[in-house]
Amino acid sequence: MKLNGRDVMCAEINFLCVHKDLRAKRLAPVLIKEITRRVNRCNIWQAIYTAGALIPTPITGATYWHRNLNPQKLLDVKFSSKPAKMTKSQYNKLHSLPRESVWPELRPMQSEDVPQVMNLINTYLSDVKVHIVFNEDEIRHFMMPRDGVIYSYVAGEPGAALTDVFSFYALPSQVLNHADHNTLRVAYSYYNVSKSNRLRDGMQELLIRAKALDFDVFNALDVMENKSFLEELKFGVGDGELHYYLYNWRIRNIQPEDLGIVLV
Repeated sequence: MKLNGRDVMCAEINFLCVHKDLRAKRLAPVLIKEITRRVNRCNIWQAIYTAGALIPTPITGATYWHRNLNPQKLLDVKFSSKPAKMTKSQYNKLHSLPRESVWPELRPMQSEDVPQVMNLINTYLSDVKVHIVFNEDEIRHFMMPRDGVIYSYVAGEPGAALTDVFSFYALPSQVLNHADHNTLRVAYSYYNVSKSNRLRDGMQELLIRAKALDFDVFNALDVMENKSFLEELKFGVGDGELHYYLYNWRIRNIQPEDLGIVLV
């Protein structure tokens, strides 16, 4: 990783899970101590992680924004609420999307695109203070399209120079105690780079394609340049904040737009 211009080898800590029946038995500190030991055995002494809970001491916090793709379902499961003076028809119209593609030339990423996608993303991220430096294997693992997992699109013909890359990943949520719905299909914005200055168009195209793939809502954090399109594309600010933490490293004055890392 790059932390304020310095190369730092970091572990990424993700999915610390304890069964709900065991959460009062202080197993989390045991798990944290053990993963720290294993990471240290690999000669890695720093780590980055995120949490919804506020614990000492985050480097910054980012806010989730939500874009309704299936307004009626989101109302049914009480994910979102409709203004009292607005009819359902008006609410659905408010969150409608163009039926036609706004950027049909965007195509799914292919294996031969990996080197260019790596260069696009690393060059873009070099302008922010906290970011991953990807290699080709990581780009292939995290970015190559897999149905139900990751969706990545690029602008440019195969073998030609690429100018843009847009991506989102899928992370469904379970709906409890509902007669008609048991799953909420959620898309999350991932890494998006536009050398052609069409970030807003590319994100709108992602919304259109996510809806066509039957996703119910599209989420995005207000990191990197995401604030530039959130309100215009009718994302609504959520009430959840994601806190970013660094283990064994101190860094100051970091804002959400200084973050170039999305932990899946």
